Amino acid sequence: MLLNWLAKHLAAYLSRQVAQHSVPTSTYEALERALQPGDVLLVEGDARISVAIKYLTQSTWSHAALYLGPDAGLGTSEDGEPCTLIEADLEAGIRPLPLSFYRHSHTRICRPVGLNEENIHALTDYALSRLGHQYDMKNVFDLARYLIQTPPVPARHRYKLLSFGSGDPTRAICSTFIAEGFQRLRYPILPTINTMPSGDPDCTDCIREHYRIRQTSLFTPRDFDASPYFRIIKPTLEDNFDFRAINWADL
Repeated sequence: MLLNWLAKHLAAYLSRQVAQHSVPTSTYEALERALQPGDVLLVEGDARISVAIKYLTQSTWSHAALYLGPDAGLGTSEDGEPCTLIEADLEAGIRPLPLSFYRHSHTRICRPVGLNEENIHALTDYALSRLGHQYDMKNVFDLARYLIQTPPVPARHRYKLLSFGSGDPTRAICSTFIAEGFQRLRYPILPTINTMPSGDPDCTDCIREHYRIRQTSLFTPRDFDASPYFRIIKPTLEDNFDFRAINWADL
């Protein structure tokens, strides 16, 4: 009981905004036009927990949300705006929200390639089935340890307090929820690839590859960016970008 109370208040503390450094690299309208169902939207967060995630993963991205579109059945926001995203929030758990929630955030679109309508439906059904689920809040403590100032530990050594690949800290991270959805489709993110002799008597040097699914709790937001199987979509370029149309101040 005490641990649940403490975890709840710790989650609220870690979710609090500490700075506003995020600068969008495209207009909100361009972002809205560029997104397609199945896209993963990476976000550069500005909360305390974002600082820890970005440092530990050596990445710009601290959060990930799944875009399913206005027809996915995610409902509407309090303002009546259709919810098009679903994400795992530290405090609220898995929830739907409108795209405008990240209107002023630095974002990146990571797009899976080759998904058909059946795949999108399966991904949507999975996401809807997880609405309201909560992560095990005891894992929040692992991320909190990075921010602890007492006992005093130099910032450059603080990351050593964590075993980031253990699976514990990442359970509190949004990417676990999204990674599970794609791996249910057998869509690769960063699979483990094992090689072995092909067994072809006419080619002794030939090998064959076997892909193994990684444990979903080991995924972080940066993995969608680093994955060779997700296309990076830049909304400004999707809007028929023409560098000749830029109004340079010195001209």
